[in-house]
Amino acid sequence: MHHLTVLLVGSLTTLAAAEWPAPSTMPQAPGAYTADLETLRTYRTPAWFKNAKFGIWSHWGPQAVPRRGDWYARRMYEQLGMADPNTGKIRWGNDGYIDHLNRWGHPSEHGYKDLLPLWKAERWNPAELMALYKRCGARYFVSMAIHHDNFALWNSPTHRWNSVQMGPRRDIVKEWQEAARKEGLPFGVSEHLAASYTWFQTAHGSDAAGPKAGVPYDGADPRYEDLYHPKAAADDVGWLTKDVRFHAQWHARIRELVDTYRPDLLYSDSVLPFGDVGSRLVAHYYNQGTGADGTQVVYTCKQVSEGRWVQDLERGVMDGIQAEPWQTDSSIGDWFYRRDQRYRSSTSVIHQLADIVSKNGNLLLNVVQTPEGDLEQDVIDILEGIGAWLAMNGEAIYDTRPWEVFGERPLDAKEVKSQHFNEGLLNYTERDVRYTTTQDGRTLYAIVLGWPKDRTVTLRSLAEGSPLVKGSLGTVRLLGAEGTLETSRNADGLRIQLPANRPCASAVVMAITLEPRKDAP
Repeated sequence: MHHLTVLLVGSLTTLAAAEWPAPSTMPQAPGAYTADLETLRTYRTPAWFKNAKFGIWSHWGPQAVPRRGDWYARRMYEQLGMADPNTGKIRWGNDGYIDHLNRWGHPSEHGYKDLLPLWKAERWNPAELMALYKRCGARYFVSMAIHHDNFALWNSPTHRWNSVQMGPRRDIVKEWQEAARKEGLPFGVSEHLAASYTWFQTAHGSDAAGPKAGVPYDGADPRYEDLYHPKAAADDVGWLTKDVRFHAQWHARIRELVDTYRPDLLYSDSVLPFGDVGSRLVAHYYNQGTGADGTQVVYTCKQVSEGRWVQDLERGVMDGIQAEPWQTDSSIGDWFYRRDQRYRSSTSVIHQLADIVSKNGNLLLNVVQTPEGDLEQDVIDILEGIGAWLAMNGEAIYDTRPWEVFGERPLDAKEVKSQHFNEGLLNYTERDVRYTTTQDGRTLYAIVLGWPKDRTVTLRSLAEGSPLVKGSLGTVRLLGAEGTLETSRNADGLRIQLPANRPCASAVVMAITLEPRKDAP
């Protein structure tokens, strides 16, 4: 630990809101980056991230215990559900509240704090899981470090609500990092703390109706203020708090995380938090320069990057090639474990991965863990399906770059604009093609997201006279099959005849040799 330990440690109780050091008083790692956003424009995304394309995320913690999915720590305090701020309609029913009431008691007496010791992670084997993830094609790994429930998954000297002091009594972040390092994978952490200050204000409420109407929930008890946060101002209801006291706490605690573990990637579940407080943290992180294993670092958040970081889309994809590398974070299922949930198929993940990579992006995929820490067989099967496909077709994904166009969609396909949560709007078919290319430009990959019934593919972008083709086309081979394919070319496109036997499920990849013009320099 660096100077933060000396400055803040003194007990295992979180400091009062007024005691956190002002971000401007904390010394920065020396370097070219400062709190001025303009200095961050000189940042360049490291090659390891641009080449990796596919990462695994462990979005896991004590909110998995009830087996009721995401946001349980908030929903258990919402007797009447949460209203969508855009429509006013109830976005979630009161299932979380009723579930908690029936199983553990009223949240004025038995709150989220009482669930934390129930998370034991007794079947969690990070080394075994990391080996599986690498075998199934992951090129980097991210551990959640703290979710909106304000429970730290590392051995924090400034916050008693952490996984070493209670629950598993293990340093989750450290053990994941050691496992990733053993497998040679870059290691990242995700922080959701910035949004916690307003998200968790439901714990300060009370029932609106019923026999305990008006009785404060346990979040109002000053003994637990360090878990549930002090009560926010009535008008402080945005995703990110306006309270400068909370800004200072966020900065110090995420700085502690970064300085202790030196992750290769840091993810914020928001836009850049808190203006120059956030840019100061990112500048410090960049000035350190490298992670614990010497890898150049990446910061990603849900804000247009303009070259300053990597933009992240939650469960979303872009509608075209982006000039800067970007990332989608998505999940095989719910964000936290939920009983009897339906998981995505490996084909669904592969199609999304191909689409994202063709547009200069990476896919960070959450693999849903049980509360005990292991994986259900359905999840393992999905991973194995992704891994089998990448073992055959990975040369079209890893280390590639976008081509002149990202691909081809059916002419009657519905337009889907870049945004969060749009992944369910895309319906991939065998008429969808995505392009990637080797960095030397000598090989073009056409990833066909299905198997045409007539076993023919026509690539319109490669038609005779197409301005996209800077030279001539050479041989065409199907990854996973022997020999070269029969082709013909005219003004409609390059027509390719596929063999009788399909080499793999989900998507097939054709590698097309691009030969430069003979008169090219």
